[in-house]
Amino acid sequence: MELEQPAHHRSGKMFWIGWVLSILPSPLFLFSAVMKFIKPPAVVEGMKHQGFSDHLALGLGIVELSCVLIYLIPRTSVLGAILLTGYIGGAMATHLRIGEPIFMHIVIGVVIWLGIYLRDARLRAILPLRQ
Repeated sequence: MELEQPAHHRSGKMFWIGWVLSILPSPLFLFSAVMKFIKPPAVVEGMKHQGFSDHLALGLGIVELSCVLIYLIPRTSVLGAILLTGYIGGAMATHLRIGEPIFMHIVIGVVIWLGIYLRDARLRAILPLRQ
């Protein structure tokens, strides 16, 4: 008969798995923000393809970078997850409008929320998956 691990061990594992999941999408956002700052030709063309003027890239980059930094700071991580969800929602609307797939946006959103859910006991307390 296998003994169940104590609750503090389970929550420790959940915490670290949550941090790994939280960090996984962060380089994507950071890379995307940096590309908006330096605006290589591919970014300018991509923005044009999506119906945006390239002068909006700086502002979008600042918003994206701000959201991911707020998400990575433990005290503001829930706010950051909400902001990143809004940012991803806007990206999804843009891609849907021009007929592009949004599967990866959905996966990234799920990973963001699963990561914070696993690492933040306060969030688990107000959003229990089971009673």
